[in-house]
Amino acid sequence: MNKKDSILKKIPEQALLPLYFDKDETVSLEVLKALYKAGIRMVEYTNRGEAALSNFKKMVALRDSEMKDLLLGIGTIKNKEMASTYIAAGADFIICPGLVEEVAEVADKHEMLWIPGCMTPSEIIKAENMGAKMIKLFPGDMLGPGFMGAIKSLFPNLLFMPTGGVSLDKENIKAWFDAGVCAVGMGSKLVSKTLLQEKNYSKIQETAVKALAVVKEVKG
Repeated sequence: MNKKDSILKKIPEQALLPLYFDKDETVSLEVLKALYKAGIRMVEYTNRGEAALSNFKKMVALRDSEMKDLLLGIGTIKNKEMASTYIAAGADFIICPGLVEEVAEVADKHEMLWIPGCMTPSEIIKAENMGAKMIKLFPGDMLGPGFMGAIKSLFPNLLFMPTGGVSLDKENIKAWFDAGVCAVGMGSKLVSKTLLQEKNYSKIQETAVKALAVVKEVKG
């Protein structure tokens, strides 16, 4: 199994993809450690600020030395230059907030998994025709589980993951999985701004443990 297929298998297995960014390098590294200690083996770091690239390189170094079974993806990739830069920096997969054709081309050239953000059937069809295997439904809270349930039968061969507004609430998570998603992306509801500001890594670890348990329970 190649790396791309392996990641496509592992995302539904973990069924939860934490995503976060902090401009502080130490905070970024400590959050990664906390998530890892909670049992997380796949994380999306978000390319949201000037410090993102240097932080990501340090995270890759930490992963390579202490967390060899961790998959580290990069999110909010909006052009081919960003994609190339982060692939060179050691990203395992790429996630976009929209359907960015030039990013798909770069990722395909490197045989890397790219996950486009889509919010309409037309975008999903285009992504599928471009070779996408997984779709990030974004923003998840605007689309809702009802949208997923309505379109799922049109795309039997695609995997779906909502991001944006997915909460730790069991009913919310259950509604998404019942509608047919394979995983949920969780940002501020998991790694909140408050916890980042307080550098409360034990609480982040505790919350991640809880989130993994809820997802596991919901999936049965």
